[in-house]
Amino acid sequence: MSASAATPPLAVVTGAAGGVGRAVARRLAAAGMRLILCDRGDNVHDMARELAADGGAARGVRFDVRDEEAVEAAIADIGRREGPPAAVVVAHGIPGPTASVWECEPDHWRQVMDVNLTGAYLVCRSVLPLMLEQGYGRVVLIASMAGKEGNPYDSAYSASKAGVICLAKSLGRETATSGVLVNAVAPGVVDTPMLEHASEELLEYMTSRIPMGRIARPEEVAATVAWLCSPDCTFSTGAVFDLSGGRATY
Repeated sequence: MSASAATPPLAVVTGAAGGVGRAVARRLAAAGMRLILCDRGDNVHDMARELAADGGAARGVRFDVRDEEAVEAAIADIGRREGPPAAVVVAHGIPGPTASVWECEPDHWRQVMDVNLTGAYLVCRSVLPLMLEQGYGRVVLIASMAGKEGNPYDSAYSASKAGVICLAKSLGRETATSGVLVNAVAPGVVDTPMLEHASEELLEYMTSRIPMGRIARPEEVAATVAWLCSPDCTFSTGAVFDLSGGRATY
């Protein structure tokens, strides 16, 4: 790692104002990391102030992950001001429409793909050169069990998260000998505001498939992410870590 003992390592979290992103940011701040919190709304600055009030070191940065130029400019500015990050957590994402494939409008499909998959690609594309130059980095992409199994009436979201999983696998193999490790986390249903967009039928279907009989807490996702972001993670790359309460079968 390039960070000295006097300078805490830097972590960048996208989607930091959302449910999983907020939990990850809190966990990494508690571990002593400096945080750059990224989201498209002003509430990311509120989150930074909240962490700072608790003794953390955090700064909010606004950009839309669909905007190639904005992503590149933001990551370049972070590199100039803060130095290369030790960890990047790609936690942004939006739900798709609850509809059959043939009823899903192309505009809705493209929106979900642009945010969840292309946005993840753009962030990785911009940040990986900084990590490769320093010879160290940990990248964690937040995927979903939906990307492994394909939830019915949830095709856009499921397909986008399947793409995120394969992005992590490809990147993990491309950077395997560089000191930069790339992994994905695939939670099942997580208790976040995103559930507000799920129909009662879809939520019941997903929960019924969890052997532990409950949905995950954001803090449980954050605990796994924190380990993947740490120097203790040394021999995992291109992997998918399931958080499914026993639902995962492969």
